[in-house]
Amino acid sequence: MTTDDPKRVFQRTRVVDAACIGAAALGLITAVLVGAGGWGAMAAICGLMIGLAGLGALAMRLWSLLGRIERLSRCVVQDRPSQARCRGGDAAAVLANQVAECLGRAIDKAEQARQRQDALTIENQLLIRQKNAAEQILQRIPDAVIVSDGFGRLVLANAAAEKIFDFKADRVRGQALVDQVPHPEFAGLMAHSRQSKIPCVKHELDIADADQGRTFDCIISCLCDERGEVVSVVAVLHDITREKEVSRMKNDFVSHVSHELKTPLASINAYAEMLVDGEARDEESIRHFCSIIQSQAQRLNRLIEDILNISRIESGLVKVDKKTLSVALLIHEAVDMIRSYAQEKNITLEEPAAILYDQVYADKDMLQQVIINLLSNAVKYTPQGGTIAVAAEVNDLDGLIRVTVKDTGVGIPPEDVEHVFDKFYRVEANKNVAKGTGLGLNLVKQIVEKVHDGTVFVESTVGQGSTFGFTLPLGAAEMAATR
Repeated sequence: MTTDDPKRVFQRTRVVDAACIGAAALGLITAVLVGAGGWGAMAAICGLMIGLAGLGALAMRLWSLLGRIERLSRCVVQDRPSQARCRGGDAAAVLANQVAECLGRAIDKAEQARQRQDALTIENQLLIRQKNAAEQILQRIPDAVIVSDGFGRLVLANAAAEKIFDFKADRVRGQALVDQVPHPEFAGLMAHSRQSKIPCVKHELDIADADQGRTFDCIISCLCDERGEVVSVVAVLHDITREKEVSRMKNDFVSHVSHELKTPLASINAYAEMLVDGEARDEESIRHFCSIIQSQAQRLNRLIEDILNISRIESGLVKVDKKTLSVALLIHEAVDMIRSYAQEKNITLEEPAAILYDQVYADKDMLQQVIINLLSNAVKYTPQGGTIAVAAEVNDLDGLIRVTVKDTGVGIPPEDVEHVFDKFYRVEANKNVAKGTGLGLNLVKQIVEKVHDGTVFVESTVGQGSTFGFTLPLGAAEMAATR
């Protein structure tokens, strides 16, 4: 008999139990009958003992059954199915083993399901974090980004796009893009990209805002699924206003330089040809032609030097040798250099009185060039018998020194005042008064503002004269700032 034969196990159990019960009943009945029939005390005692033996065997059987039940429950609780088949291999143990195995499989599946649920929860949290990070990155991109779906409805727009087109994406999401973007050309390009399904196309857009018009490089991409259906249309707008302005300035610079270089070169070439052709037959004519060639060569040299100096300053390659200097002493030296030029036009030069504590921390050659350029301009645009006054004023409270050059010249029209420090800019109304390259004042601005952290300014009235000047930090304040 094996533990895997539950039918025989149950049959054997029932036979043993029946025998125990029969022995007990027989013994008790015998004792009663013997006692009642008067067969003697010994016979009654024997019958009683037989009955008690049967009851004892039945009790032992019950005790063994209870022990098995206890061991079975302990095996099930401890998830040890193999122990359920212990000491007897009865049907209850086999059934308990099967139940335990089912319970074990159910518990394993429940644990696997819990683990899958935990993994899905972690994956979902990771996706949410990635989505939030992507949205934050998109919002911080300086370029405008707009996304529409396959039906032309707004899906997404970052802060830069909201600012350019003046709308709130949260309020208009899901609505037709053409109704929310106040720029028909851009909306038309988005619609054309969606309809044509062109993967990527680049356009240049001019968009006007409250301050001024801006130019954008607009890259529009159409995204399709595996069936060729449009999923979304993405537009990225990069502001190239500054790049366009720089390009225009470069073109203007090249144009101005070419023009300014052409004029002295043409004069040099013309008079050189006249000398070669022998048109200067006497010593005086030869000297005159050579003088013109020399003056034009010097003008050409000054122009090139100014261009190079401005380029070095703008690129940060200029060598600066800053020292503590007296502004009054620099003004005195510059006035002495320009005095003979002023005397040719009978112009009076007025110098400032000596000032205590007027020291600045500056490059002597550069600062002297600034003062000379301002004095030279004043002399050029002041008529005969005029006056030029140079002044210096110290502001201890702000830690600044203010230098001005005031003339009684022709003056500058109001519409030209804000442009006089631009490269190659010359006031149209004053072009016949004096010659120039239009670089002198720009060089002054570059030296004062970029090299010495100062400011330049101008005030002018047509017919009365102009006042050019600059401010610089005093030497003590400048040296303290650089430490």
